[in-house]
Amino acid sequence: MTAAIGVKGHCAHCDITFELKPWQLNAIAIQEPFDCPYCERVLQLGCPRQLRQFQALSQWAVVRPGMVALTCVVLAVAMVAEWVGLISVIAQLNLSVLVLLTHFLVLRYVRYRQRMTLDLQVVSPALPIEQLARIACARLSQP
Repeated sequence: MTAAIGVKGHCAHCDITFELKPWQLNAIAIQEPFDCPYCERVLQLGCPRQLRQFQALSQWAVVRPGMVALTCVVLAVAMVAEWVGLISVIAQLNLSVLVLLTHFLVLRYVRYRQRMTLDLQVVSPALPIEQLARIACARLSQP
């Protein structure tokens, strides 16, 4: 998932920050709990603001290819305009430098927006393991 480069998780129980794997990112996206790789507790993203911010990552994924296309088109148009004689060589050079500077600033901002640390909360299981074992034994022993 190229949109989620730099997404980290912070376990509220063991207080460790770790890089989230793709399957953990998918679990967060569908709001499914998963185990912490360090303390083995069940974690889930509980903050609605961070969930909205995480779900907005897919919108930032299209900015890079769009900026590459826009930069290439503007550079080509500036080169043709200079060749035809509509603008001078200095103006074409200034326009090219301005477009490249804008390109790199936008990509830097996108990378900044994509890096985030999600505060993962410990989720208590719906039923304890002992209770689940008793229910399973009771159902298996029924005729």
